Amino acid sequence: MKQQILISGALILLSALLGVAHSLLDDLVVTNLFLTSLVLAASYLVFSVLLGQLVVRRIQDQKTRYTARKVLSIISIVVILVATLRIWITDTSSLIVSYGIIGAALAFAVQDVFKNFVGGILIIASGYFRVGDRISIGDHVGDVMDIGIMNTTMMEIRGWVKGDQPSGRLVVVPNAQVINHVFFNYTRDHSFVWDEISIPLTYESDWRKARDIILSILKRETDTMTEQAEIEIERIGEKYFLPRKVVEPSIYLSLTDNWILLEARYVADTRTRRILRSRLSELILAALETEETITVASETMTVTTVQK
Repeated sequence: MKQQILISGALILLSALLGVAHSLLDDLVVTNLFLTSLVLAASYLVFSVLLGQLVVRRIQDQKTRYTARKVLSIISIVVILVATLRIWITDTSSLIVSYGIIGAALAFAVQDVFKNFVGGILIIASGYFRVGDRISIGDHVGDVMDIGIMNTTMMEIRGWVKGDQPSGRLVVVPNAQVINHVFFNYTRDHSFVWDEISIPLTYESDWRKARDIILSILKRETDTMTEQAEIEIERIGEKYFLPRKVVEPSIYLSLTDNWILLEARYVADTRTRRILRSRLSELILAALETEETITVASETMTVTTVQK
């Protein structure tokens, strides 16, 4: 505040001195300098002192306060440039050309700000995502914590942490991302995702028995989520064209060069997928370990040595 008072005083003093010179000298340059100093002083008092102290400083959110200061700064520069050109350039055609150049430069300089603003309006108006949704934009995945007019703040998921769990970092994504990039919403119209666990078995294993054991575990542990998924799919079908989807747990078998691969597919709650996956893996491993006819495979390598 002290610095603003000093600058305001200096500008007012400069305007007063140039005003005295203007009254004593009948010179166009002195007159233009006097008018320019008035524009500078008035702009600084209005945008930096009046609006800056009475409006911007009262904004509690730091991000919004920063954005407001930037917007005021840009507006003040535009006002000063337009008024100064009007003072120093009297020829109408030259003035129009100057305004055109300034307009083009300004449009180029604030294009990102404009895109972010439009993106914010689209998010709020269309409901692409809401606070609390889990989304993915570009390389960032997270839970939406705040939707601002310029940026969206998320609690990062994954990052340096494996699985769908928070890393602890806040990610601020420009709203223009929804215009320029494809984004994913994991929780907008339903609360589940499909997940899979791959279990390799040796070719000597009783794969039929293993399939039945795994399927019974999946049905028991995901019964509630499966029923919820069926209800949500019915509801989604009323809004979108959505062919009937299988949500019941299932096992898919494939043959590889090394083992028989059983792929267990099931529905999981989006936010607790990793927890459920860990629990299912423990139950499946514990159940298969008790069966003598079933062996979980692992990648092996045979080394042959030749003696000379």
